[in-house]
Amino acid sequence: MNKTHQKPLSRKRLGIMGGTFDPIHYGHLVAAEMARNEFALERVIFIPTGIPPHKRGRKITCSEYRYAMVSLAIADNELFDISRIELDRMGLTYTVDTLRLMQEQYSDFELYFITGADAFREIFTWHNPNEVLALTQFIGASRPGFDADTFLKRIQQEYPEFYARMHSLEVPALAISSTDIRARVKKGQSIRYLLPEPVRLYIKEKGLYRD
Repeated sequence: MNKTHQKPLSRKRLGIMGGTFDPIHYGHLVAAEMARNEFALERVIFIPTGIPPHKRGRKITCSEYRYAMVSLAIADNELFDISRIELDRMGLTYTVDTLRLMQEQYSDFELYFITGADAFREIFTWHNPNEVLALTQFIGASRPGFDADTFLKRIQQEYPEFYARMHSLEVPALAISSTDIRARVKKGQSIRYLLPEPVRLYIKEKGLYRD
């Protein structure tokens, strides 16, 4: 993926961090902070998903719990915000609809969408991918050792017009995963230091992921 991060700024840049955040953990936070620094983003707005079409059939924690956990996790960073734009929308939530609304609300900014490399690699299976890629720059945050070469070659060959809008970012903390955290809670194992302490205490208080 394109690794030319810093270039002369023509417009202010706004980061958008989308995800189910079930739960949010340090991998998400480190990815957002590294992207903010590497790509000169003014702020990063976390957008918990409402009803994601790609995860139909999988049990997802109540949206209000997920929203609360993100709020707790980012409370000490004045450059991080949270939005309910997908949680308050009825029906399935598609990224293209979110980006249209964000572009209207932040018309003075160039949008940078931050997502995991696994999801990024599947971008062309998303709803209306051409418009998605026209609306925003993309940052694929990956764990060390993740091989993006095959995906990169496909973009160069099949979608050269989008190549310059795709960027890679290696994030060491992405060895942590929400799936692993949920499994650990269910087994009664420790999740301390995998996510912010206020989030860990919230999970314990609400009894999340036990069943």
